[in-house]
Amino acid sequence: MLLKERTAIVYGASGAVGGAVARAFAREGARVILAARRPGPLEEVWKDIRSRDGLAEMLPVDAMDRSAVTNHLDEVTDRFGPVTLMFNAVSWDDFQGQVLSDMPFEQFFSPVQAGLTTWFHTGTALAKHMSQHAGGTILGITANAGREPQFGVGGFGVACAAVEHYLRQLAVENGPKQVRVCWVRSPGSPDAPGVRDAWQLYGDRNGLTFEQVHEEFAKNIPLRRVTALAQVANAAVLLASDLASGMTATMANATSGAQID
Repeated sequence: MLLKERTAIVYGASGAVGGAVARAFAREGARVILAARRPGPLEEVWKDIRSRDGLAEMLPVDAMDRSAVTNHLDEVTDRFGPVTLMFNAVSWDDFQGQVLSDMPFEQFFSPVQAGLTTWFHTGTALAKHMSQHAGGTILGITANAGREPQFGVGGFGVACAAVEHYLRQLAVENGPKQVRVCWVRSPGSPDAPGVRDAWQLYGDRNGLTFEQVHEEFAKNIPLRRVTALAQVANAAVLLASDLASGMTATMANATSGAQID
């Protein structure tokens, strides 16, 4: 097990990405603290992990609230000891489908504000905590749009780029204290609910099955497939493990080659 005896907080664990990462961390032996605003979906992830004999605890928190994040971390530490691993998968609630010139500023700026707010609160709290407890690893997720402008994604790509640079700075400032900061770049997995629904809608409009839609979208990707959630989560496990101890201020490209570095 790659993460045995680690205590990890997964923010946004009620979502598709956060839930997949939480399951993967637990599979590899970590004790996973499931953190999100919505207790209902969080409980589903908790039950699934526990049914597989994984170590998981539910402790809801609103990552938009700085004092709530601090108090939450104090409670986790009091109950389970120092946290050595964190993954932030909190949703940014972005608006897409319009060009910028037709989009209200509030909708454009919403994911930028949400992304940087939740990351500032969680990232700074965990970096400080880990620097006081012999180090650790802070991880997150972004998308291709953070580097390649895409039509109609609103502020999402700008938010990805801003979060990535924030993570680079966090890595540089905390590296001497043995805190690593990395992220996974995902293309948007076909088994994530939002992506799956969009693909299904596209298929219905064009008389295609879901598999045919996948084939069409993947035809120019080197591996000829769009990365599933499980592979994104496995990339996070790799970054979290000692196998990646020489990596910080960088990302794992899990796009099946959709984005060439």
